[in-house]
Parts: sequence; C-alpha cells; structure tokens
Amino acid sequence: MSVILRTSIPILLLIALGYLSRRYGILKHGDERVLSSYIYYFALPALFFINIYEVEFSREVLEYVIAGVAPIFIALGLLVFIFLLKIVKDKKTLYLLIVATVFGSLAFFGIPFVVFAFGTGESERLAALFASTISLVSVITATSVLELYKLDGENSSRIKTIVKRFSKNPLILSTLLGVSINLIGYEVPIFISTTLHRLGGTTSTVAIFMLGLFFYGRSYGNLKAAFGLSLLRIVFLPLIAIILLKFVFVVPSFESTIIVLMHGMPIAVSTIVLSERYDFFKETIASLNLISALLSVFYLNLWFFILGKLF
Repeated sequence: MSVILRTSIPILLLIALGYLSRRYGILKHGDERVLSSYIYYFALPALFFINIYEVEFSREVLEYVIAGVAPIFIALGLLVFIFLLKIVKDKKTLYLLIVATVFGSLAFFGIPFVVFAFGTGESERLAALFASTISLVSVITATSVLELYKLDGENSSRIKTIVKRFSKNPLILSTLLGVSINLIGYEVPIFISTTLHRLGGTTSTVAIFMLGLFFYGRSYGNLKAAFGLSLLRIVFLPLIAIILLKFVFVVPSFESTIIVLMHGMPIAVSTIVLSERYDFFKETIASLNLISALLSVFYLNLWFFILGKLF
C-alpha cells in the first residue's frame, strides 16, 4: 500500500491537475505543446546529458545498458518474424505494432514512477541511464518506422530524410554528447552541472502534469484495438525483459527491477503529437495513450510486487 501511495496517487493527482487546468480554462489549447517543448528541448536533454556524463562506464555498467536495450531488439525480431509468416499481413499494421511496442514513456512516466517508488539518488541515476539508452534505440526505431510510413510510395530518399531528423533530435544529441564528454574525461564546470541538474529535476512533475493536458478534448476511438495494443507494453515487452534478465544477463536485482519497469511503462505521450504529424492511426494512438496511462496505475504496481518476488 505504501508503494501505491508513493507512486500511483501522486501520478494520478498530477494528471488530474493537468486535466482540470484545461477543463476550467486555467490553461488554454496549445499550452500543452509549450510544456512539451520545454521538456523535449530543455529538461530531458539536461537530465539525459548530466546523468550520462556522471556515469562511470565500467564493464558492469555497459552490461546493464546492453541488458536494458536487448528486449527492444528481441521484440522487433519477433514482430518482423510474425510479419514474414504472414500472421500480420499489412505493412502498416506492422508499423503500428512496432511503435506501440518500442516507444514507451520512459522519461515522461518511467523516471517519475521510479523516483516516486524508490526516491532520488541512485534510483534516479539508474532510471535516467536506462531511460536515455533505451530511448536512444526506441526513438531511432519509432522515428524510422514513422518516416517509412509517411514516405511509403514516394520516391524521395528515405535514408537522407531519416538521418536529417535524427541529427536534430535533442534527446539523441544530448545522450551522445553526454557519452562523448564522459569518455574524453572533460570535467563540466560546477555551475553548469548544477544548472543542468536543476533543469533536469523539473522533468518528472511537469511531464506527468502535461499528460492531463494532452488527454483533455481529444477524440478517442478503436478502444478494443487500443486495449490489445496496450498489452504489448503491459505484458509482452516486460516478459521478454524478465526472461533475458533471468536466463541470459547477470544483473543485480535492483537494476533488473528498474529495467523491467521501464519496459512496462505506457506508450510515449509524444506519439499523440507524432500521430497527428504523420497522420498515423490518430484515434487509435490517442486511445492507446489514455488506456495505457490509466491501466498503469494498477499494472505497474502489480509488476512492482511480482518483481520483488522474482529478483
């Protein structure tokens, strides 16, 4: 019960505050995009950079990172395999399955959940490490899929377009910059690191509050399909992570718990914006975000309990 009070209740209250602020006109339509831009261009890059910069990249940490990203590759392989077997016959459906599986809300939802569950300090650093490294793979994968969806049938250079978008992605750039600065051994001045820590520290509260803004006034449809898709991150991906961590990788229980929880986070809220930009299953994605966010209050705490017994 104490875990639920530390995790689900604060998250629900913040989402409710965001929703009510739109409902009663305190914030207006479009304000959610201002907050989203703040997180996307400032808070998250600061959080990713400073936490990656401060990580000691030992062999042990690299093993943790590999264990963290491995479930994404296994899941991708399985989805492509069922497509090749003609179980999934439509290429666009395959794209939807991939996005719904790999593109989780690790930063907007995952980091706050871990912080609320375990507190700040080591848990926050691990959450940021796994969020940034897993996101590096998932963002590249999801963006590539969306570009392929958009460019399907066009003659323009897909690779050139995709690479151009990656080169401007602040989450990818901040992660790579953090790794680079870390490896060359440059010491970031204390006034800069303090600023980045404070900027990154705003991520959790603002991100969860913003979810409520996104949920207000949207059209929700295809609820049955959205529920089915939500199971990809509720059950499918966490199970892959558990199997790998139990039988393939040697990772301590605390780190293993955070990795599995990260892979069980709801679909990334940014998919709502991206679905509109790419005209990509808009109603289904909106419903998927709503369902997975609401169900997460229950299933994440259930996973938390199960993982305490497994690891």
